Amino acid sequence: MKAKLLLLLLLVTTSIVAQDKKEVKEFFWGAKDEFKKANTVPDKWKNESAVIIHKREHYNYHKFGANVTYTSAIRKRIKLQDQAAVTEFSQFSYKTKFYSNKAYGSGFWRRGTNFIGVKVVKPDGKEVEIDAEKDSKEVNGEQKLAIANLEVGDIIDFYFYSIEPFKSVYDYSFEAVETPLGDVYPTMDLKITLETENDFFVNFNTYNGAPDLKQVPTKNSGERSYELAEKNIEKNEFPRWFYPLAEMPCYKFQVIFARSGKFEKLADGFLAESEKEIKKTVAKGDIYDYYNKKFVPSGNLDPIKDFLKGKTFANDEEKIREVYYFCRHEYYTRYIEAFVVNEAKLFYPFEYYGYNPIFFSYEESFINYFMYFLKKNEIDYDIIVATPRYNGSIDDLLIQGNVTKLIRVNTKNPVYLQYFSPYTSADQIDYTVENSKAYVLEVSKGKRVTDASTVVLPSSTYQENSYKTITTLTLDNFTGFSIKRASSYLGHLKENEQKDKFNFYDYVYEDYKKYGTTQLLEYVKNKKKKEQYTNELTALINKMKDKQKEAFEKSTEEEYEFDVDDYKFEIKNTGRYGKKSALEMEETFVVKNNLIKKAGDKYLIEIGKMLTSQIEIDQKEKDRKNNIYMIYPRSFENEIILEIPAGYTVSGLEKLNKKVENETGGFTATAEVKGNQLVIKTFKYYKNYYEPNANWAKMIAFLDAAYQFTQEKVLLKKN
Repeated sequence: MKAKLLLLLLLVTTSIVAQDKKEVKEFFWGAKDEFKKANTVPDKWKNESAVIIHKREHYNYHKFGANVTYTSAIRKRIKLQDQAAVTEFSQFSYKTKFYSNKAYGSGFWRRGTNFIGVKVVKPDGKEVEIDAEKDSKEVNGEQKLAIANLEVGDIIDFYFYSIEPFKSVYDYSFEAVETPLGDVYPTMDLKITLETENDFFVNFNTYNGAPDLKQVPTKNSGERSYELAEKNIEKNEFPRWFYPLAEMPCYKFQVIFARSGKFEKLADGFLAESEKEIKKTVAKGDIYDYYNKKFVPSGNLDPIKDFLKGKTFANDEEKIREVYYFCRHEYYTRYIEAFVVNEAKLFYPFEYYGYNPIFFSYEESFINYFMYFLKKNEIDYDIIVATPRYNGSIDDLLIQGNVTKLIRVNTKNPVYLQYFSPYTSADQIDYTVENSKAYVLEVSKGKRVTDASTVVLPSSTYQENSYKTITTLTLDNFTGFSIKRASSYLGHLKENEQKDKFNFYDYVYEDYKKYGTTQLLEYVKNKKKKEQYTNELTALINKMKDKQKEAFEKSTEEEYEFDVDDYKFEIKNTGRYGKKSALEMEETFVVKNNLIKKAGDKYLIEIGKMLTSQIEIDQKEKDRKNNIYMIYPRSFENEIILEIPAGYTVSGLEKLNKKVENETGGFTATAEVKGNQLVIKTFKYYKNYYEPNANWAKMIAFLDAAYQFTQEKVLLKKN
């Protein structure tokens, strides 16, 4: 009986899925498909690699009793006009919950029930439908689908469709969608449809000249339908150093489900007065109302009190910085070892921290705690609400998830505090929001937010965000080099390098030692278990160190664009306890059969390549039309020392002396012989966060100079 019931259930489920699959196919390719026979493109786009004849995005949010269902879908019908496009669309990859391919787009493949449809339309109108489920193959955890026999002039028509259920939802913020209107290919026709009903709040707006979202009449008063349509959209260029949402026609939206008035107040977003309205803007009052409810001074300050016992500080600024670094350990890095152990399934570690240990996992918990500390110490402060520059101006803020929160402590020299990572520094503002307009939530007597105003956040300089390196080269019998490199990083370059290079053991044990806290394994009292866990954790760390070394070596090879051998490294200073404390590293490695060419009794040394690879601007990039958006000002200072073998002299230094500087940045290089050493010094810097396109040629001037330096050589010859 159980077997029969199971078989019946399987048949019913299969039947439902088959029906859904048929309905999805009908939704895109059915009788109402007005683009079924569309196969021509405008003359102005005849020379484009491909043209999107039709692009459709569809979003549907509905509730069914206690459950909510989110549907997202995309369809593209694309004409392939050259071999590059044919190659691009001949294969794409997808996973069970996600698909990715530059040509096919990304972001719609999710958990739940998913459908994919692909067909090829030949120039004579013949349609060949691909069976994606049958023809795809799994490779390294991904499904690979090859589209055979594609030719120039073909049309490829595909869709992805996902139905994602949420059970027992009372309030929920769905993932935001923020994207340029255009695509990498020109688009003849674009349609975006959005369907919701009661209890769903919609934040939606368009920017930089994109058309408005329009409401479409529906038969049911509780349901709402919206549409955005546009024709003849030129292709988008996405060059380096560019923020598409800051300039390109684009749209942003988020849907928030809140089942009743109670949950509307708790909802994680900026809601309109009614779900019947589209919220298009977020004003200062919205900011104030939302965060006035979120930020309440609270927490247990006993750990800080214990930390401060017997300590004196020159001023409040010094005290705040030291408390910040202590709390970063007490409420963050102290538990990271446990997370690693738990993820590796060595043992369950959290039972050793007592009942309800405090771990700051959100910005709000961090801010509320520091509000309480500053209030109790009668230190004036404000809360900063900002949005990353790549999202556009704070004036266009729409999505609550795009907000970054900081505390500004109003000491003589203001101290900015941001939510912890293992590497954050007091005084250092998140680089994505510095030099941008932000809201200041003014706090009265350390208790509640009383008002909101605007401010431009401080900037950092290229001198503060710096990388310095000294590279010493010793010839190995003229067949290669032994190389020693000492590097230091400051500012945002330091934090990025720490994130990229460090594993937990690089900083967790450093914090244990600094603050005298108990390591995880010290909590284990059972001798046998402690020995077992220690051996297992040591083995895990050794394995991670091997992978870390491999990653460092690979990174070095990518920097120089040639192979290295016998690679070793040492982190001399983590740079984690102050903005002015540098991350310092030393590396040694060998370069064989590279950079040296023999010419009779002379040797040609490709010394310029020791600068590491530089940006080469091709003609397409030189014709750039977009403005330039930098992550932050920064500088790179290099000293390269070549040990000159006894009995040899070096020539060709004149090409190693360069100087190109202007208001956008610069590159300078000097070379001279000092005793038995050739000493080369270079300095490259980017001065600003933003450059208008009119300054692009000035940037190219110093970028080209730096690249040309990497092509230069010197000659070693006998005396």
